[in-house]
Amino acid sequence: MKTRCGVIALIGAPNAGKSTLVNALVGQKVAIVSSKVQTTRVRLTGVAMAGAAQLLMVDTPGVFQPRRRLDRAMVQNAWEGAADADVLLAIVDAKAGLRDEVRTLLATLADRKEPRWLVLNKVDATSKDKLLALAMEANALTPFDETFMVSALTGDGVADLKAALAAAAPEGPWLFPEDQLSDAPARLMAAELVREQLFQQLGQELPYSTAVHIEKFEEQSDGSAAVHAQILVERDSQKGIVVGARGARIKAIGEAARHGMEELLGRRMHLFLHVKVRPGWAEDRHVWRDLGMDWVE
Repeated sequence: MKTRCGVIALIGAPNAGKSTLVNALVGQKVAIVSSKVQTTRVRLTGVAMAGAAQLLMVDTPGVFQPRRRLDRAMVQNAWEGAADADVLLAIVDAKAGLRDEVRTLLATLADRKEPRWLVLNKVDATSKDKLLALAMEANALTPFDETFMVSALTGDGVADLKAALAAAAPEGPWLFPEDQLSDAPARLMAAELVREQLFQQLGQELPYSTAVHIEKFEEQSDGSAAVHAQILVERDSQKGIVVGARGARIKAIGEAARHGMEELLGRRMHLFLHVKVRPGWAEDRHVWRDLGMDWVE
């Protein structure tokens, strides 16, 4: 049986459902998700298997108009992830429609050389009439080779999309073992799972002012691992919010993140969190290095 291996890049505006779709295609959670926009900061590849085809699903940060250095890095990460993909999936939130930022993104895609497929996501919350109109309008802005309508949340249409991607993948050897779900090292996944809980358990704005740095990831003799993570905030008042009354908030964040790590990594985990106030961390080149992010001017 001839094997196939394709690189599939997902590009779209914030909160279009890219990470949820990656998880649905892989069949297990590999990317963090949140109802808040701009949750994804780093480029991550999920490994999806479809018969003889291995699909490398590149989950990228949402594309938006950047204001800060961190914003510029996220947008740069997104476009770098799309470069030279075998298929570029443009993910559009069908419920939200073609907002101005989506129209700008679709117009930008017109100049890309990669094969472009349109994926209208969240069809479970959108009428059929609206879906057809959206598909026609999007293809008028940028002609797409294929158009799919899916719900990454419910799984509707995901199997058809996955089968089509497998058929489009070029022949070649697999790049990862069949049972590997992601290219991300365990310490990065640990940091992402802590950051996911910051988004889910804190207020609207505070998560965007935080970062998670894994100080130590220690293997234990019993097969478990001990993770020491530092949550960076910019002000003392933010530290108080993260810690919570009598440490209740950080305890809840730690427990939920630890359970996520154990489920994803398949072993017992010990998680130790502490919060550090570091004013202007997002403009500190050394912090970016510690977080494994590329510095942008």
